[in-house]
Formats: sequence, C-alpha cells, structure tokens
Amino acid sequence: MSTRELWYLSRGTGMVAFTLLSLALVLGIISRAPAGVLSLPRFVVAGLHRNVSLLLTAFIAVHVTASILDPYAGLRLVDAFLPLASSYRPFWVGLGAVALDLLAAVTITSLMRARLGLRAWRAVHWAVYAIWPVALVHALGTGSDVRSGLLLVVGSLSSAVVIAAVTVRVLVADISPRARVAWLCTGGALVTVVGLWTLAGPTQPDWSRIAAEMLVRST
Repeated sequence: MSTRELWYLSRGTGMVAFTLLSLALVLGIISRAPAGVLSLPRFVVAGLHRNVSLLLTAFIAVHVTASILDPYAGLRLVDAFLPLASSYRPFWVGLGAVALDLLAAVTITSLMRARLGLRAWRAVHWAVYAIWPVALVHALGTGSDVRSGLLLVVGSLSSAVVIAAVTVRVLVADISPRARVAWLCTGGALVTVVGLWTLAGPTQPDWSRIAAEMLVRST
C-alpha cells in the first residue's frame, strides 16, 4: 500500500471513528434518560450502544495501524499510547494518545463491570465526556486537510448532535438548578473556545506549518 493510500486510510478511518464515537456517546446519554423521555426500549438502545462501540474499536485499530505504517509521519506503536512521545506533531498526536488511553480504560472496565461494581464502573465511564472533546481537537489540530471542508462538516454535524444530546440530558437530569446552570455554562464556554480556536487556527492557510512546529522535540 502506497503512502498516499495509507494517508487516505488513516484520515478516512479517523473521521469514521470520530463519528462513531459521537454516536456511541449520544446513545449512552439516551440510555440514561429518565423514564418517559426515551421512546425506544432501553434494551434496543443498549444493544445499539454496544455494537457501535465495538465498531468504533475496529475503526480506531485500523486508524492507528494505518498511521503507524505511513512512513511520512514515522509514528511508532508507543506514540499511539504515550502522549508527547511522537516526533511528528507531538502535541496533536499526543491528544490522540490521551483519547485512546481513556477509551481503553472505559473499554476494559466495561468488560470487567461485574467485578468492579456499578459505582466504580460509572466513575471510570465518566471519562467518555472527556474523550470526545479531546478526540475532536486531536482531529482538527492534527489534520492538514481541515480546510478541504469534509472534516469540518463531519466535526460540525457530530458536534451539533452531541451538544443537543448533552443539553437535553442536563435539562431533564435530577440535579439542582445551580448544578444545571454550571453544566450548561461550562458546555457553552467549551463550545465557544473550540469554535473560536478552529476559526483562528486549523482553518487558516498556515496551520499545517504551525501544527508541525508545536512542541517539536529537540534531537
């Protein structure tokens, strides 16, 4: 497989993986919705969530493998799991490593749910809310093709669906009004910061050069 084919495979599977991550997060949020809010049976949503998560794992495996095999980036297996270890765009690739580590922790604890107990499993599972924005910034920051439009479309549509699901979940959650306002303000601030950063950074013509120079390790 040529370098160009590996590049397309890495980018394509990365975008599909992010879409599946967004869908898995939304399904997880829906499955926790109070009775009366959910129109589908919970076992149907749970089954969809499980199958989407398995498909997500497969696409991430292909994405990581293609990125490592691509000679242009020169990534090693350790770079996929150890943040800032890569010599190629270390900060942005490092965010991908953080997201992968968190996802691995969620996956492993889900397989061991019966032994861990519901409280411990749920505590680790909250990491899903951190994985998604980290993966989004990783995709936008690492990608040299952001200005092509496809990545922005995928990111924008996925973000809109996730933001809507999280907003509804917070609005119907059994929490205090102060906590509800805090959640909504935090989410709104995060969306604003990422949106402004995307416009000022990844969508600019010289972003590829800036991304490559950030935190480059000295040899």
